[in-house]
Amino acid sequence: MINVAILGFGVVGGGTAEVLKKNHDIIKEKTGADIRIKHILDLRDFPDSPFAALIRHDFSEIINDPEVDIVIEAMGGAHPAYDFSKAALEAGKSVVTSNKLVVAEFGTELLALARKQGVRYLFEASVGGGIPIIRPIMNDLVQNNITAIDGILNGTTNYILTQMSACGASFSDALAQAKANGYAEADPTADIEGHDAARKIVILAALAYGKCISPSKIHTEGITKISSEDVNLAAKRGYSVKLIGHAEKADGKVLAFVAPRLVPAGSPLRDVSDVFNGILVSCDMLGDAMFYGRGAGKLPTASAVVSDVVDIASNGASGTFAKWEDAAENDIFPFEEYSCRRYFRLAGCRSEIFKAFPDSEEIPSASDEIALISGKTSEKETAEICELLARNGVRVLSHIRVL
Repeated sequence: MINVAILGFGVVGGGTAEVLKKNHDIIKEKTGADIRIKHILDLRDFPDSPFAALIRHDFSEIINDPEVDIVIEAMGGAHPAYDFSKAALEAGKSVVTSNKLVVAEFGTELLALARKQGVRYLFEASVGGGIPIIRPIMNDLVQNNITAIDGILNGTTNYILTQMSACGASFSDALAQAKANGYAEADPTADIEGHDAARKIVILAALAYGKCISPSKIHTEGITKISSEDVNLAAKRGYSVKLIGHAEKADGKVLAFVAPRLVPAGSPLRDVSDVFNGILVSCDMLGDAMFYGRGAGKLPTASAVVSDVVDIASNGASGTFAKWEDAAENDIFPFEEYSCRRYFRLAGCRSEIFKAFPDSEEIPSASDEIALISGKTSEKETAEICELLARNGVRVLSHIRVL
C-alpha cells in the first residue's frame, strides 16, 4: 500500500482526492499500485466532505508519520508550499506538485535534494494542467534536439483573446466575462500580465535545455495592451493573436520570453481557443509535436497530479528525474538580439512610416491609422526604429511580434 498526504484541499487538492478515490480500483487494476489517502492538510474543516475524517491542521502530523510515502503539494504560492515540500523531501518522502511558482523558483534545489535523499520530485501538473508535457519531454523526446517550444500556456488569457476575436468583445468586457465564468481570479494580474505563462515556459526551457532561468530574468509581456482593432486587423491577414511562451537555444544559450504573438494560418496553435492550451515542441528528428488539451480545471489538473503519484508508486526512486541547473548570466541569450517579423499599428506621416519599414506589408485599415507587417528586425533594431519614428512625430499604437 502507498500512503499519500495532500497539502491543501482547494480546487487541485480536492480534485486529486476525488480522482484517487473514484478511480482507485482502475489505478490498482492497471498498475498494481494500491494508493490510499491518509492525511489532508488544510486550515479549514470540511464537515460535509467524504474526506472529513482525513483533515489535519498540523503539518507535523504528516511529516512525522513514517507511513506517508508521497506528499502532494496543492497549496499554491511560494510559502509555505516550498518549505513543506523541502521538509517532506528531507524526511525521505517523495513530493508531487502542481505549483509552477515553486518549481520555477526553487526546482533546482528541490530536484537536487530529492536525488540526494533517494526520492522523487515530480510536477507534471505545473505546466498545461491536464496535458501530458513534462514526462514526454523527459522521456519520449530525449533522443531529439528540441529546437524550439512555443506554447499557449494560460487558459485565462486564451479565453479573453478568443472572446475578442470571435465575439468582438473589448479586452475589459472579455476579462469581465472570464471572471463571471470562473476562468479568472478576482486579481487576474498573474494571468493577464504574463507571469503565470513565464513560470511555465521557464520550466519547459529548463527541461529541454538543462538551464533554469529565473522568471524575473525573462522578458514578459501580457495582453492588457491588445485592442480589438489589433485582433481584427490581424485576422484580415489570417493571423490570430495569442499569448505565447517561447523558448529556444541560440548560439549555445537559452532564450525564453512571453509575449503576445500573431500566429499564422497553418500553425496548429492558431485555432487553439477558449480555455484550452496548446504546446508546440519542435525537434530535429521528430519534427513538430503538438500537445493540446484543457490547461486548467479541477479534474484535468488533478489527473496530471495523480499520474505523477502513480509513476512514483510504480517505479519508486528508479523513475526518470528532471535534470537542470540554475542558469548563469552567460547561459542566457540576450533578448535584445532576438529577431522576428512584427505587426505595427501607427499614426503619423505615411512616408516616414514606410521609410522606416521599407520591406513591410500593409494591412488595409478603415481609419487614418496605418497597420503593417514588417520584415525581420531584432529587438534592439526595433527600439531604435520606434525612437526615430517618435522624433518624426509618428506614434506607435501597437507592436506585436509575429510567430
